[in-house]
Amino acid sequence: MHDFLLAKEIIDEVLAIAAEKKLIAVKSVDVEIGTIVLAHDGFAEHAEDIDVENLKFGLENITKNTILKGTEFKISKVQGDNWKITNIEI
Repeated sequence: MHDFLLAKEIIDEVLAIAAEKKLIAVKSVDVEIGTIVLAHDGFAEHAEDIDVENLKFGLENITKNTILKGTEFKISKVQGDNWKITNIEI
């Protein structure tokens, strides 16, 4: 579930950038994610790291009816505990 929530955050950010830049399509998005550990129920002992495959699945499903349909999301695991968009190719 937390993978899907992160996917939604990423899509919201890309859509905001696309709207600001007046883009009608996005070819690919590079995203770096650190060790993002989320507990879906608030208990630290139930926390899980983001699974890249689940994240990609969420990204693909959320983008189906948006200008991001067909966009390739390149996910890289990096050091740290945050995520960031490093490149958008149009």
